[in-house]
Amino acid sequence: MIPENTTAQQIRDHLRSTYVNPARSRHESTIRIIAGDVLKALRLSNRAPAVCQVLRGRKFLEENSLILEKQEGPPSGLSTTATFTYRLAEQRQTPRDRAKSDWESLRGIAKEAFAAVGGAEAFLKSERKKFYGPGQDPLDDKWGKE
Repeated sequence: MIPENTTAQQIRDHLRSTYVNPARSRHESTIRIIAGDVLKALRLSNRAPAVCQVLRGRKFLEENSLILEKQEGPPSGLSTTATFTYRLAEQRQTPRDRAKSDWESLRGIAKEAFAAVGGAEAFLKSERKKFYGPGQDPLDDKWGKE
């Protein structure tokens, strides 16, 4: 299934890159977004209802780990003056993200051990010499004898 690049998705992408990610990198606890600012930035006309629906939508909130704290504006809630205040919840790692970070944490784990014996390549060569008898290493023919 190919994801569609709908107006709603364009709005969510803009909100994430312009508001949510910068706020997280600054370690802020809340975000305040005005629908009219989003309309101007995306050069959308007569799309205030669409922007407001995205701003209060479950998909936007869940994708960005946000909690809608307060919504201000007209009773309809579908105006350029509608203002949304969010609290940034702790981002949950997906199982895939956890597995990736666990794997990356192992990177370079034996660096010090190999440094003590002259590096990984030297270690492997010494182990190969112990494994094969003199003149028996099949790689000696390819790389030359030492």
